[in-house]
Amino acid sequence: MCVAVPAEVLEIKEGNIGLVDYGELKQEVRLDLVDVKVGEFVLVHVGFAIQRLSREEGLETREIFRQVYAQLEN
Repeated sequence: MCVAVPAEVLEIKEGNIGLVDYGELKQEVRLDLVDVKVGEFVLVHVGFAIQRLSREEGLETREIFRQVYAQLEN
């Protein structure tokens, strides 16, 4: 099973590198596969943004991940 995680694009750097925010973690990812702007949400898999999401989808999916991780910690 492959998992892609939603993240918000905070910055786009030279070389098609994006700084994204997963909610509690910021990381650089490749933006070669999507046309995206700062402030938009993307799905990230193995360091590559693979799909653009609406803000609503991104926030909703991020909340689902948060709930799942919270249950795993208990």
